Amino acid sequence: MTSQHADVDNCGPIFKSGSVPERYTITSALPYANGPVHIGHLAGVYVPADIYARYLRSKGRDVIFIGGSDEHGVPITIKARKQDTTPQAIVDHYHGLIKESFEKFGISFDIYSRTSSSMHAATASEFFKTLYDKGCFIEKTSWQYYDEENKQFLADRYITGTCPRCNSEGAYGDQCEKCGSSLSPDELIDPRSAISGNAPVKKETKHWYLPLDRYEEFLREWILKGHEKDWRTNVYGQCKSWIDGGLQPRAVTRDLDWGVPLPLPHTEGKVLYVWFDAPIGYISATKELLPDAWEKYWKDEKTKLVHFIGKDNIVFHCIIFPCMLKAEGSYLLPDNVPANEFLNLEGDKISTSRNWAVWLHEYLDDFPGKQDVLRYVLTANAPESKDNDFTWKDFQARNNNELLAVFGNFVNRTVVLTHKYFEGKVPSATAYTQADKTTLEEMCAYPGKIAESLENYRFREALNEMMNLARLGNKYLTDNEPWKVFKTDPERVKTVLNVSLQIAAHLSVLCQPFLPFTAEKLCRILNMSPLGWDEACRAELLSGGHTLNPAEFLFEKIEDETIQKQIDKLQATKEANLKNALPAFEPQKAAVSFDDFGRIDLRVAQIVAAEKVAKTKKLLKLTLNTGLDTRIVVSGIAEYYGPEEVIGKKVCLLANLEPKNLKGIESHGMLLLSENPDGKLCFVEPSPQAEVGMQIR
Repeated sequence: MTSQHADVDNCGPIFKSGSVPERYTITSALPYANGPVHIGHLAGVYVPADIYARYLRSKGRDVIFIGGSDEHGVPITIKARKQDTTPQAIVDHYHGLIKESFEKFGISFDIYSRTSSSMHAATASEFFKTLYDKGCFIEKTSWQYYDEENKQFLADRYITGTCPRCNSEGAYGDQCEKCGSSLSPDELIDPRSAISGNAPVKKETKHWYLPLDRYEEFLREWILKGHEKDWRTNVYGQCKSWIDGGLQPRAVTRDLDWGVPLPLPHTEGKVLYVWFDAPIGYISATKELLPDAWEKYWKDEKTKLVHFIGKDNIVFHCIIFPCMLKAEGSYLLPDNVPANEFLNLEGDKISTSRNWAVWLHEYLDDFPGKQDVLRYVLTANAPESKDNDFTWKDFQARNNNELLAVFGNFVNRTVVLTHKYFEGKVPSATAYTQADKTTLEEMCAYPGKIAESLENYRFREALNEMMNLARLGNKYLTDNEPWKVFKTDPERVKTVLNVSLQIAAHLSVLCQPFLPFTAEKLCRILNMSPLGWDEACRAELLSGGHTLNPAEFLFEKIEDETIQKQIDKLQATKEANLKNALPAFEPQKAAVSFDDFGRIDLRVAQIVAAEKVAKTKKLLKLTLNTGLDTRIVVSGIAEYYGPEEVIGKKVCLLANLEPKNLKGIESHGMLLLSENPDGKLCFVEPSPQAEVGMQIR
């Protein structure tokens, strides 16, 4: 290992979190461009980020909201190879689909860029070069698997073999998808290149690492002391766990032909690791948006940087990317990282591989004009502090019982009555009762209440306060019954409808971050231009004599049949998954002669001692009494049985198997085991009456 001896203490300033921001840089996690966006992504990242950006714009703040597609990495190359196309074709397709879906859904990015752009390649290369020239990396050589036929190093996903834990074939170098175990390529039995099918060889390669351990003191000061009070508990807790667990150097390069080429001489075939280049995408997108002014959004200490992410990205955005920014020396650090937990679907974890998801582009087709319904439901049920569940019945209930019955009903009744009694013109208030004054005072307090919740990233709470204003209006109109009073006291009705219309106008301002399409429609009905947030602190937003447009329904009832179609679709997916998950028994092997079988010596044996094999996860060293002798057998059952569980157990032993050396231990024989559908290995046990030493025929 060699080091360029960077001095961490001289790698840059720490962001002064207490300063009053003049501008905001808001980023949202870059979705991976090898599939569409689903509701889990929306609830975790994009809806809260959009609410925050829209609110700040309404406050008149200087804001940029950055998004883009993450287009590098091994999964994209694998998908391209499976579909017999190029990685560029894959990312072009999904980048276009994702961008269009976001636009239709109302996610108000100032720019939605991509990491395959030339601007990004230049920015990421320059960032790496700056750190390299400052001596912020260490260099390490290691032996990695290499495909000689294709002349390339193999990423973990390009290595397959037999799982050492469940013995299933087709396990990847990083995970067995059958039993779910995390693996390393060196653990695979009979590893093969997924490209050529050949056995790979080990070849020496060099990579550059960011020594995260050097930044531990900085992280403790900045996160553990500086953000204990203002960061969410889940974010702070995960960061603390990582820091306390000890940080290790992390590779920033890898051997691959898809990605940002390493900007160093004689490093062909090496690219920047996707985790390193992806967050730099926020910076390159800002350069693309504001080529002459981008630096003030990333380097001016009066700028507030906020990352919106899901909990699976906490470490990257709170530890690794800040270490990169700190090492570079001229960038701000994030002021907050309000990461959400996961959203489940109908009681089950959302899974792209199992197609267990509600895909955004499909929702937009199935529910035209109902973007705000989904935005509302995902915010009302946002997984801010714990995993939450989306169900179609809850979706229907929130639309019908809250948006339609409260918000929509209040606005519609108010506008219809104004047209009925006053020719669609806002009546001037004549005399306020104490109840009227109290209602107006409550109305004017909501901008402050909602703003406080939004400034502290409590989006569910903020949405509930906005709906409380709609509830206030609905109750006020119902309690005062203008449809009954008009015949006897039309002057009183003028005041009641004036107050109700002021509440509706305030709703058009305060609902805009949450329900932008509804806010636009409401402004059209009220015949008013969109107003800024602080204007909602005034009691009167609509003057007497102002003419309204005809009434429109803000929301529509969602019928049972519509919801049942979505439930049926998920049920069909579940049934297909269950069918695919049925045990796939291996076909019968080729026939053998009776003489061949006769040469096999199967015996009843008993385990008399057992211990784990050092430096392995799966091996037990077993001492067996075979009735003929006492012998050692090494068996890969340590993940399923502890030594104390197997001592005394009678087993079926293939006694005359040729001895084999396993981890320096001579193993004489093999135990007969079966495999459950979940991948667990189980003993094939003789009957209780069988005695040690008996042959199995």
